[in-house]
Amino acid sequence: MSTVTSSGTAVVTFPADNQILVTREFDAPARLVWKAWTTPELVKRWWAGERGEVTSVEIDLRVGGRWRNVMSANGGFEVAFHGEYREIVENERIVSTEAFEGLPDAHSVNTLTLTEHAGRTTLTVLAEYPDQKTRDGHVESGMEGGMQESLDKLEQVAVSLA
Repeated sequence: MSTVTSSGTAVVTFPADNQILVTREFDAPARLVWKAWTTPELVKRWWAGERGEVTSVEIDLRVGGRWRNVMSANGGFEVAFHGEYREIVENERIVSTEAFEGLPDAHSVNTLTLTEHAGRTTLTVLAEYPDQKTRDGHVESGMEGGMQESLDKLEQVAVSLA
């Protein structure tokens, strides 16, 4: 049986001046998308997309726990993000903060939601920023291209776990 994955199919919308909403469907059950999202050795396989190599993933998956992802980008520089978990509902929802270490004021609160129907999972991430300027700076950084690549690889990893 061959599995077909979708490339570049995440939809990005702006529900409010300080928000980004990412929606993407995966050909995998929620528990496998969750596992790929929350297991450090699996995150290393998808988080950088095509833009470099993940060098470190730390996940302390509990309310109050912290996470940190670091990659060596193709241009030879390091990129790191970190945050703290605020809410966790296994296989369904994670609310966490996210800060880009190159611009510590560029932070958001992200709500990941996984909804499964007939073995497929819809992933949404709602990122809420302190203001529109911070949100727009994130958008203008080129985040969408890297995010599309990362979510494509996330689907490949989740499907490979079946």
